Amino acid sequence: MENILKNIKAFAFDVDGVFTDGGILADSEGELYRTFDAKDAFGVRMAVMHGYHTAIITGGCSESIRKRFATCGIEAEDIYMKSRAKIEDFSDFCARHGLKPDEVMYFGDDVPDIPVMVACGCGVCPADAVDEVKEIADYVSPKNGGKGCVRAAIEMVMRLQGEWELDVDHYKKMF
Repeated sequence: MENILKNIKAFAFDVDGVFTDGGILADSEGELYRTFDAKDAFGVRMAVMHGYHTAIITGGCSESIRKRFATCGIEAEDIYMKSRAKIEDFSDFCARHGLKPDEVMYFGDDVPDIPVMVACGCGVCPADAVDEVKEIADYVSPKNGGKGCVRAAIEMVMRLQGEWELDVDHYKKMF
């Protein structure tokens, strides 16, 4: 596993069930609300600050998703919403950034994530992912979706690569 993690140059994520616990609230206007773990967001910011490419590949679609991940430093063109064939969006992300699929860690929790998890360098899922995903994941986090599984895996990669260090001045400039 250590050799796989040393090769990671990018992170890509599903949203619901990974950054969230999968619960979604809807108001009478149809706006959807999700709860995110702040530690997961900080992990993404650390990755962005250290030059890792990052992407969101989600079946969901809401301006709140775009805005949430913009605050983490994920570029608008790397936020793929309404993704019905996630492997196509994953391939586009890799091609646009000159990445080999095995250089990307992908986080997913449900059946639509399986093709990407098989194609990427390291497929990660939260502890409460569906069984089919847990069976093919390279790493099953001990943490549930929305409870720090993103942060823990990013930190694991960055520490192994000697990159987990906060430069406060750089952080203030970027975020």
